[in-house]
Amino acid sequence: MMFNNLRSEIQAIKEKDPAARSTLEIFLCYPGFYALLMHRISHYLWNHSLKLLARMNSNLARFLTGIEIHPGATFGKRVFIDHGMGVVVGETAEIGDDVLIYQGVILGGTTTQKTKRHPTVEKGVIIGAGAKVMGNITIGEYSKIGTGAVVLKDVPPESTCVGVPGRIVKCKRTAAKVDLEHNKLPDPVADAISILSKHLKESDENIKILFEKNEMTLDEDYDDLDNLLKK
Repeated sequence: MMFNNLRSEIQAIKEKDPAARSTLEIFLCYPGFYALLMHRISHYLWNHSLKLLARMNSNLARFLTGIEIHPGATFGKRVFIDHGMGVVVGETAEIGDDVLIYQGVILGGTTTQKTKRHPTVEKGVIIGAGAKVMGNITIGEYSKIGTGAVVLKDVPPESTCVGVPGRIVKCKRTAAKVDLEHNKLPDPVADAISILSKHLKESDENIKILFEKNEMTLDEDYDDLDNLLKK
């Protein structure tokens, strides 16, 4: 059972990372693989009331990999943390199967209360580098979180969330294309500015037309006044 799980984890890395060339390379050189392997040990210790040992093991994993995962966080199968330096996952975070997390991601809390205070990330989600997902929110299945986004509200399934704060753009998932193409992510702020710019240009043209029309009317009035004075 354990070896089957390891095999599926390694296969998932091969599918999600084109730089992965062999099983041996993944086993020896991938910090994300080791971080999750050590986390599963920490999580077991945490759930069996060996919390101090769990924290010590998680701190060792952070020292070795640069990835900080609280022992209380739960992970599904075939999760891949790519590169991983600076990734932080809080105590009550829940990560589903087949999730892809890039470097610098924070799954953080927004309250000091001892409640569910970290995100729930459902199956197949991709979280871009440097994204911050904060609080007890849910990221729906197969959603994408753009690079550097700050997500503070729920994200529906099969959506893309970008910007600061995160804005949701509906994006239907297709089986053929599930990558997070950063250069093709929508930019709602830029779209809004473009609409405003277009509106201002149209307003300027209308004002110019009205101004020219008023000038012609004034010229006609002056001509009529001159004619009256001459009489």
